Order: sequence, then C-alpha cells, then structure tokens
Amino acid sequence: MEADHDQPEPSRDDAELAALRARVAALEAGGGRWHLPRARSFLAVLAVLVATLLTPLGIVSTWAKNQIGDTGNYVAMMAPLASDPDVRTAVTDRVTGVVMQHLKVKDLLADVAPEDRPALDRALSKLSGPLTTGVTEFVHATVERFVSSDAFAEIWTDLNRASQSAVVKALSGSKEGAVQITGDTVTVDLAPVIDRVKQRLVDRGLKAAAKLPDVHTDFTVLTAPSVGKATMWFRALQLIGLWLAPVTLALAASGVLLAVRRRRALVATALAMAAGAVVLGLALWLGRAFYLDSLPSEVSRPAAGAVFDALAGPMRVLVRLVVTLGIVVAVAAWLTGTGRAAARVTAMWSGGIGAAREAAGFTGGPAGQWVHRARRPLNWTVVAVAAAVLVVWDRPTGLVTVWIAVCALFALAVVEFLDDDSGPHLTAPG
Repeated sequence: MEADHDQPEPSRDDAELAALRARVAALEAGGGRWHLPRARSFLAVLAVLVATLLTPLGIVSTWAKNQIGDTGNYVAMMAPLASDPDVRTAVTDRVTGVVMQHLKVKDLLADVAPEDRPALDRALSKLSGPLTTGVTEFVHATVERFVSSDAFAEIWTDLNRASQSAVVKALSGSKEGAVQITGDTVTVDLAPVIDRVKQRLVDRGLKAAAKLPDVHTDFTVLTAPSVGKATMWFRALQLIGLWLAPVTLALAASGVLLAVRRRRALVATALAMAAGAVVLGLALWLGRAFYLDSLPSEVSRPAAGAVFDALAGPMRVLVRLVVTLGIVVAVAAWLTGTGRAAARVTAMWSGGIGAAREAAGFTGGPAGQWVHRARRPLNWTVVAVAAAVLVVWDRPTGLVTVWIAVCALFALAVVEFLDDDSGPHLTAPG
C-alpha cells in the first residue's frame, strides 16, 4: 500500500507534451479551421503589396492635385524660375532673337532727310554687318537688364498665376490659354515680356522699336515624346487623385490588422511603402537625365533642367516625406518589440539615460511614477506628433527633417529621464 503513495509525480516536460498532444488533437478535430491563419497571412501580404505599388502613384496624384491643380501652390512652385540664371539667359536670348527678326537696320533711318538717304544707304551696304551686331548687342543688353529686374519677376508671377488654369487645360488636352501643348511641346507665350522690352528700348533711344508689331513668341517649358501621353495620365490622376492616397493608407492598415504578427507586419509595411517612394525618386532622377538628353538643339538644356527641377521639386519633397515616415514607423515598431537586437538597443538607451539620471541624483517622485506607468503611450505620442509635424510642414527640406528627428529623440530622452520605477511595488503575500 505504501508503494502506491510513493509513485513519482508527472514531470514538467510530460505535462507540456500532454498539452501539445491535446492541442494537435484539437486542431485535427477542427478540420479546415487551421487554414484561417494562412488565409489571413495571404490577404495581409496581398494588401501590403497593393499598397506598395500604389504608393508612387499616390505621391504623383497628390502632386498633381495640390501643386498643378492649386493656383497658389503652382505660382509658388514656378516663381523661383524668374531668378534662375539659366531661365533668364534662355528668355533673354529668345526675346532678343524675336525682336531682331522684326527690327531692321533701315528702320533706324526713318527720320533721315530724303536727300541724305542715298549716301547713308551706300554706307550701310558696307557697315550693315557691324551695325546689326551693335544693335543686337544693344537689344540683348536691354532685355537682359529687364529680365534681371523685379518687373520681370512680377510679370512672370502674373503670367503663371493667370495661366495656371491654362496649364490644367493644356495637360487635359485643351488648346486654349497662354500655356499650350503643341505636339509634344509645352510652351508659354512671352508677349507681355516683349511689350515691356519694346518700351524699354524706346526709352533708351531706339525709337524704331516703337514700330515693332505685337509679337507673340513661345518659350518652351517642356518637350519630350511622352508629353502627349502625360495628358492621358493627368486626366486619370484628376479622377483618382481624391481617393488614391486614402485607399493606399487603408490597404496598408488592413494588411497590418490582418497579419498574424502585427508588429512585424507594421515594420514590413512601413519599409515597403518607403521602398515604393524610393523607386519613384529614382525614376525622377533617371527621367531627368533621359529628358535632357532627348531635347532638340534649339532648347536650352540648363533652362529645361531648371524648369524640370521646379516642377519635380514638390514631388521629391513628398518622396522624402514618405521615406522618412516609413523609416520612423518601422524603427519605432521594431524598438517596441521583444526581439534580442531591439532589446539590446532599448537596454543601451535606457541604461545610458538611467546612468545620467543616477549621476544627477534625480528622483521623479509621483510624477516619475506616473511617467513610468504611461511611458509607452507617451513615447508613441512623441512619434505621432513628430510625424504630424513632418506631414503638415510646407515643403520640408532635409535639414527640417533632421531637426524634427532630433527634437523627437530629445522628447523621448526626456520621457526616459523622468521615468522612475522606484516607487512602492505590490508583492504577493507569503
């Protein structure tokens, strides 16, 4: 009888093995229910892939809606070109060439007495070349001085403000307005500039300029074989631009929520969307090179590059914004995980700040205990506020992004410094 009381108790390994067998039996009894995690994972991956593919298109549609479709943003985007040296040089050369096409040397002799004209005509037959060169240099200097003035900047701004709707019409295929698409070329009419130059020439003593007719000349903004196709894409972006970005974010969120391991899915989704934005950035970089190489000889490459950079600048800002947000979200999600590498980084961060707190002899008291209890929400609030500031910042530069990141790290360090877990802890009795 005593032998029955001396039987060994089941070991922990035996208990775990029995529990595992019971779980396997339950899964087998459940039939096809084990497919549910696999289906969720498949749908999560599909949603993330679609969101990644839509990320570049969402950036372009946001640019088309907010930069091209908004008058104020469009003017602000194009205004700096008025002070760009390459654009000024191209406009000066274009206007000078048009003026000289309509300004003849013989028009300078309109006030000469009839009896003196034969002698002057004989003299001009020998001096027409140098005289034409001198007049051309005079006109060029006048145009150059005007293009470098504030008056030209005002005309340029007014022209772009008035022609913003024409840009939208041009990209939509319309043939009306100061900005038009002819074949595969986008042009701007410089007639207002020529009118002001004519008055400047008259004021400087070139009276023959007053007889110049009303001249309309085109300044090439863009030219490429793909401009015609851009009108089709722009019309499509106008239709989907309002909902494409929200749909992309909704798909990304759905992928994270459907995933079995949501934290890992959040890291992967953030990095994937950042990679999609990087692809668009590379496409802009390569597209600029191919575009400049395809320009005809009569188009100024430096000016065309300046115009391309002005148009693509806001899109590059959006690319940097998405990449930065993706990296920040991925790092934040990774650091709040339970992986070994993340735990080491977190331990180094907490240990360094904890050593500084102990060296300073700081005790948080009740406030520090509250920070300890609310540390995770506080940290996520700092990340969310930094992301919101980056999103609402108008055209954040690389330096602005760095400063926002530095301020966020400082705020996180303050939270960690105030964190005090030295308060009384409840322990189990006995």
